Amino acid sequence: MAKDDALVMALPKGRILNALMPLLREAGIEPEPAFDDPKSRQLRFATNQPGFDLVRVRSFDVATFVGFGGAHLGVCGSDVVMEFDYPELYAPVDLGIGRCRLVVAEVPALASEDDPSRWSHVRVATKYPNLARRHFAARGVQAECVHLNGAIELAPSLGLCRRIVDLVETGSTLRANGLVEIETICAVSSRLVVNRAALKTRASELTMWLDRLRKGVQDRSDAA
Repeated sequence: MAKDDALVMALPKGRILNALMPLLREAGIEPEPAFDDPKSRQLRFATNQPGFDLVRVRSFDVATFVGFGGAHLGVCGSDVVMEFDYPELYAPVDLGIGRCRLVVAEVPALASEDDPSRWSHVRVATKYPNLARRHFAARGVQAECVHLNGAIELAPSLGLCRRIVDLVETGSTLRANGLVEIETICAVSSRLVVNRAALKTRASELTMWLDRLRKGVQDRSDAA
């Protein structure tokens, strides 16, 4: 099969990839050796499945690659799905990995007297401006979002704002930077995402992989 005709799956770099690979391998997907070579600068990889390639990109970019048809399917967090809200992005399977939560956090002195239900305006530093605005707007709160791509926890101590919206798994990073959770926005986990147009034009191929990965998730759940 020509490379341009291959199904392309976008995978996120980082810690989620380590949890994801056993699930992919159980589904029968084995990438070429360069995929596991830390010295390789390659971004697209063949697999043992003819006509099925993997690309490795930043987590936030998975949704864009799939949403705009550069990749046919991929894996990204539900936080990313909600932040971009692309109409062509379909997220049919919760993979049960990468579980965490999106929260509002602030310094303890402010938290001791704060009541989120009384807010009318809030200023937050976040990587998720769209998701944060929608969350606050749903209860009539005007949100001013300072968009940062990293080191969100520094924002209060450097005077950018008094509160942040960020992902939390254990809370240790918040505590290390003198912050406490004040409100949970949503639970987050990694999702299998598919391009809607591709699901129509290449239905049999994509449905097969969806079913294989869904079965793998179910088998893990049954064994737990």
